[in-house]
Amino acid sequence: MIKYNLKCKNKHEFESWFSDSKEFEKLKSKKIIECTFCGTRNVQKTIMSPNVVSKQQKEKNIKSSRYIKKLKHDLLKMRNFIEKNFKYVGENLPQEVRKVYYNKSKNRNIYGKATPEETEELREEGIELTTIPWIDNKKEN
Repeated sequence: MIKYNLKCKNKHEFESWFSDSKEFEKLKSKKIIECTFCGTRNVQKTIMSPNVVSKQQKEKNIKSSRYIKKLKHDLLKMRNFIEKNFKYVGENLPQEVRKVYYNKSKNRNIYGKATPEETEELREEGIELTTIPWIDNKKEN
């Protein structure tokens, strides 16, 4: 596990943990990492100090690694369930959600993509959404 100090384009600073540096780079290239304050996905690493790990900490890291693997497995199961039981509406999610919410369309299970701005607009209208980390369904090493 590695903890990075991150900074977004709006100069918000926050920390996040990754399984290793390759994981950070992979998630960054896919624009999955987002600022915890403003939601932008334009995020960079900042200067950080090295982490010296004791034997007890190493044991905790192993348990944490197992927890992360289980979490990834559970998120993948959730993704598979959603893909099987929900209709993908892609970039049209905000419009389709409004249709369902305002009864212009029959109630149905949908999923898709929305920008942080679109998500905020929907919340302001009283429409609640959930963001789920979309785990790649390919086997990882």
